[in-house]
Amino acid sequence: MAIAAITALVVSVACGGRSLESTPPEIAGGEAAGACHMVSHAAGKTCVPDNPQRIVDLAGLDYALSLGVKPIASDSAAQANFYLRGEIDDIENVGGYDAPNLERIVELKPDLIVIGSYANVDYKLLSNIAPTVVIPYDYSGQWKDVFMQYAAALRLTEKAEQVMEHYYDRTQEFQQHMGTRAAETEISIVRVYPTQINLYLKDSFPGTVIADAGLSRPASQDFTASEAKNLFDNQIQYTISRENIPDVDGDALFLWTFGHRDEIAQNAQSEKEALKADPLWSTLSVVQQDRVYEVPGEYWIGDGPIAANLVIDDLFKYLLEEN
Repeated sequence: MAIAAITALVVSVACGGRSLESTPPEIAGGEAAGACHMVSHAAGKTCVPDNPQRIVDLAGLDYALSLGVKPIASDSAAQANFYLRGEIDDIENVGGYDAPNLERIVELKPDLIVIGSYANVDYKLLSNIAPTVVIPYDYSGQWKDVFMQYAAALRLTEKAEQVMEHYYDRTQEFQQHMGTRAAETEISIVRVYPTQINLYLKDSFPGTVIADAGLSRPASQDFTASEAKNLFDNQIQYTISRENIPDVDGDALFLWTFGHRDEIAQNAQSEKEALKADPLWSTLSVVQQDRVYEVPGEYWIGDGPIAANLVIDDLFKYLLEEN
């Protein structure tokens, strides 16, 4: 019934009475887009407006803002992403990743919708609200490809290349300051959940930034996405037991806790304290050398150039400035 109601609203508000099937999704947007360019994407082809003014972002605000694009609405605007705070205050929140508010999206009358393939949203419905581009996204380590595809859809590839050039300049600057120490320094990445401890791997978002900075990973975390998928059924992280706490060791350890609600955050903090109280924790070389750094999870599990540059900031701060 809810889907039927949304469909009726889409038809009456966005489609001027056309049936849901009247605009084939594989060429969505071609009928009403005006001056537009055809974009191939994960769900087919869409005629994207040449100069969209009312973009609804369902694929990641970091990508849009990195391109100098400010959407009118997003499904991540309400998150506690303090690293974007100040830039997203006037971007309307239209719900979470799995349940964006389609009725509100219709009312906003967007001229373009950009969505990640992970979102559990009916593409046919979206494409009848506005031209919709679906960007393939399987795991966070693909952030560079996602960014370039986002940019290509908006014909901002040159801008994206400049953004990435700046990012790589910073990773090169970091390596120059580190010298031969970079390749010899093993970086452990740990995320503490309310009931478990997870290690982040090579093809996670922070893992790719660590690699770009020329740093190494401990053997316990040196798995590619395909290897991790086969071993742990997860491309970017896996859970360890308390007996395997030595697997978090390294030359430096970056750690954060999980928690998007107060109760969950408090439970994660309790789990972190329990980890530090475990007798095995004090035996770790990284603990004995006082090289455990607690960092904001908001951007260490981000995805996009803004978050990546903030991770680089932390590498400069903790591996160079403080040493």
